[in-house]
Amino acid sequence: MKTVWLVNLNSVPYANALALQHQLVEARQRGALNDTLLLLEHPPVFTLGRNAQDSHILVSREFLQQQGIEVFRVERGGDVTYHGPGQLVGYPILDLHNFRLDVGWFVRSMEEVLIRTLGDFGIHGKRIEKLVGVWIDQPSPVQPEAKLAQIGARIEQWITYHGFALNVDPNLAHFDLIVPCGISDKAVTSMTRVLNQPVDLGAVRERVAAQFGDVFGAELIEMSREEFEARLSRARVGQ
Repeated sequence: MKTVWLVNLNSVPYANALALQHQLVEARQRGALNDTLLLLEHPPVFTLGRNAQDSHILVSREFLQQQGIEVFRVERGGDVTYHGPGQLVGYPILDLHNFRLDVGWFVRSMEEVLIRTLGDFGIHGKRIEKLVGVWIDQPSPVQPEAKLAQIGARIEQWITYHGFALNVDPNLAHFDLIVPCGISDKAVTSMTRVLNQPVDLGAVRERVAAQFGDVFGAELIEMSREEFEARLSRARVGQ
């Protein structure tokens, strides 16, 4: 069976996580590291994908600085989105030669991981045709569907990076400062709001990892941060 290293990190500044992904992609392209799934959180940050419009950030950069929210333009697909505490972010660094050389399959597989994870907590997640991400129905005639998970990927030489973000219990008010994913007519929600009770992010991590293994047909091998950093260091030396 294929193996994927599972690395659980805590809160990582976005710039650090982006640099780490670039290192992993380069090492994976050389075959110096294994396929890897990073699970982590970020301090508050807005990221703009390749097709994002600056106007989809609805407030000034000065205001964002005052609020402690960083802004990055990155190479993933999609428009603007928010990451912050209480949101589980996953970055799969995979060589799709080991899986399936199909971008659409990869994106739909990430959606499937999240839909199954939500199901483990009694939430019925769904897809919406021609949109990317995971959604739920909600009893609102104005906004009958709300987004629970965002997905934005980048693939270079069939190596994946960037990934998904699942709203467990983030500050949803921060989404009001943007046009999330460039979609103005749909709401954003969280697992905590849907269930109307606290949700343990650690439990969500466990279910995401388990469902990732099932959907991608891989054995996840959890690796400590120290061992992972040691292997990454050895991979750099081998350049």
